[in-house]
Amino acid sequence: MNIRIGAHVSISGGVEKAVERQEEIGGNTGQIFAGSPRTWSVSEYEDDDGEKFQDSRDEHDQNPYVIHSTYLVNLATPKDELFQKSIDCLQAELDAAAQLGVEYVVFHPGAHTGSGRENGIERIAEGIDELDIPENVTLLLENTAGKGTTLGKSMGELREMIHEAETDSEKIGVCIDTCHAHAAGYELREKEGFQDFLQEIREDIGLEKVKVLHLNDSKDEKGSEKDNHQDIGCGEIGDKGFRNIVNAEEFEDLPMILETPSEERPGYKENLEKILELRE
Repeated sequence: MNIRIGAHVSISGGVEKAVERQEEIGGNTGQIFAGSPRTWSVSEYEDDDGEKFQDSRDEHDQNPYVIHSTYLVNLATPKDELFQKSIDCLQAELDAAAQLGVEYVVFHPGAHTGSGRENGIERIAEGIDELDIPENVTLLLENTAGKGTTLGKSMGELREMIHEAETDSEKIGVCIDTCHAHAAGYELREKEGFQDFLQEIREDIGLEKVKVLHLNDSKDEKGSEKDNHQDIGCGEIGDKGFRNIVNAEEFEDLPMILETPSEERPGYKENLEKILELRE
């Protein structure tokens, strides 16, 4: 299998258990939380944890890995206390990634909650600059569905966040979520629309900045701004959209991570098999 594809799996029982769970579904890359996704707590790891995890990953050829930040992080907030908590949490997740040998930490940029788009983008850049990104870890901004005052809906907004930050741009990248892109109004199903989407990535952030793909179908129509994941091929993006995505030359070397809910199918294994079916 020359494609890097896996799923977001649990670390319950120890981080190395993630590798076993990934193996069960046939994945060769993966994503985990470093703590509980709906709290501020981030697990602390020892050198021994990192060595075991890396050895297990190498043994099963599962690389690279991604840590998904907690959903509470909001670098765009005008509230100083929430801003500081977000920075501290992201820093702990970056440190956990370094300890575990995880290559990427991905986070949702956040919502300005009324302070305005420009202030929100400035605040995100300021937050990124507060972080000490470890040597072998890349921080990834994830595109968003765009609901309410959420920032990061367009490739242009992601570009502004990266450019406003003074942090070495080599330390920052982008994770593209297919459900979010569809919800934000990007056309992934029709060839011409999909090419336009790729062109916007090319012009606004550069294809080399895209490091990871989140593969999720969408329960809602294009442009809905709703972030409701669906099993691959069972939603509004459908087979047509995913055939474009998984066969695009521009994405062929990227790790593809499933975050699907498995409402229509037994689980991740079947969603992964569906992606492989769509590969040409």
